Amino acid sequence: MNPRIVALLLVLAAPPVFAADPAEMLKDPALETRAEKIGQGLRCLVCQSESIENSNADLARDLRVIVREQVQAGQSDDQIRAFVVARYGDYVLLAPPFKTSTLLLWGGPGLFLLGGLAALRSFHRRRVGTPPPPPLSADEQRRLDQLLNNEDA
Repeated sequence: MNPRIVALLLVLAAPPVFAADPAEMLKDPALETRAEKIGQGLRCLVCQSESIENSNADLARDLRVIVREQVQAGQSDDQIRAFVVARYGDYVLLAPPFKTSTLLLWGGPGLFLLGGLAALRSFHRRRVGTPPPPPLSADEQRRLDQLLNNEDA
């Protein structure tokens, strides 16, 4: 078997590696699961496209530690999220809340879609409303035939 295929299969079969360091993890499995669930909903402010649980960035590590400290202190999930949002803003949430300050974030894709549809409709209306060009005169047709057949004019 091709060694490249074997290497690809080994990479695909490997279990996912999470960024949480075993030293950060809580001793109580229930609390650790809860902290991981909260962390999955918080954005890494360095990586921006992944949760703090999946990021190796130092700031993500600091946030994981904060979340675990809050969980261990007995704070509720909502209290922990509110604490992190108060510190870093709504952007830290992977699913920001729907409110006035995030309206463009939530409505932006729909506005782009509507704008694209309006542009397509406008383009189509202009095309349909444009009359066809007048037919070629006999002299123009003869000249075109000469050009197409590479004849000298």
